[in-house]
Amino acid sequence: MTSLRKLGSSDLQVFPLALGGNVFGWTADEAQSFAVLDAYVAAGGNFLDTADAYSAWIPGNEGGESETVIGKWLAARANRSDIVVATKVGAHPAYKGLSAATIKAAAEESLRRLGTDHIDLYYTHFDDETVPVEEIITALDQLVKEGKVREIAASNISPERLQASLDFSEREGIARYVALQPHYNLVSRDTYEGELQETAARAGLAAVPYFALASGFLTGKYRPGASVESARAEKAGQYLASERGQKVLAGLDKVAKERSAEIATVALAWLAARPTVAAPIASARTVEQVPALVAVADLQLTEQELAELTEASA
Repeated sequence: MTSLRKLGSSDLQVFPLALGGNVFGWTADEAQSFAVLDAYVAAGGNFLDTADAYSAWIPGNEGGESETVIGKWLAARANRSDIVVATKVGAHPAYKGLSAATIKAAAEESLRRLGTDHIDLYYTHFDDETVPVEEIITALDQLVKEGKVREIAASNISPERLQASLDFSEREGIARYVALQPHYNLVSRDTYEGELQETAARAGLAAVPYFALASGFLTGKYRPGASVESARAEKAGQYLASERGQKVLAGLDKVAKERSAEIATVALAWLAARPTVAAPIASARTVEQVPALVAVADLQLTEQELAELTEASA
């Protein structure tokens, strides 16, 4: 049995790979989503990441589709107590921003769609700098006091606002962020490394990086001359055009071959070994994509392998 990781200073114990729910109700229909969720849990996984805004960007969708699919699956499998459910507030078209009233209303909607009485980890999806951190934290603390949220976290926030939020929580003795969800991977390091990572490390926050596989680029399926049918192909193709992207792929190829591992697994293992990182997030559209993701739990890269990949991605 894979050992779970403690999420920062919280009591939450999570599998070292969070399953991204952005594809549920988008590129994966309900049946496919259920199959992917079942495969992830069968492999020992217990950490689901979604947001109330998924997938409002699809014509005909209004947001909340992913939460609805997860809620139906939790009900069908009767396994709510085994799963750590993370969702986010602030980007749903009907609940934009982080005013106290918006946070309260959006949380109720998320609880309803998820068919649960509590959210394990509740993130502010995008910081709303028009709202004082005091108002945001107080609203989140209220949800914790009511038992509707177990732990709070932030995503897409500046180091200054993150520190101000932590300081306010400490001063008031109220709920405090335990995790941070930054954009971070082998071809996007400056989106986290530096001041934001240092702030997280000082505060003992766990990082749960999104875009862990760079929109699929770090699975190795994008190669010069190869065409890939994917909703995210254009984004991944941009990495291929860069010198760094090519050096990273070469480094991943080498380690993957030496360790008889999938390229995606190696990319995730590098990320999982970075300071502050508790569990990278990656999504799977099909059951076939799940094994390479969950295998990160059992792949420990050597210091030399980590150093080579870090150098290739510099």
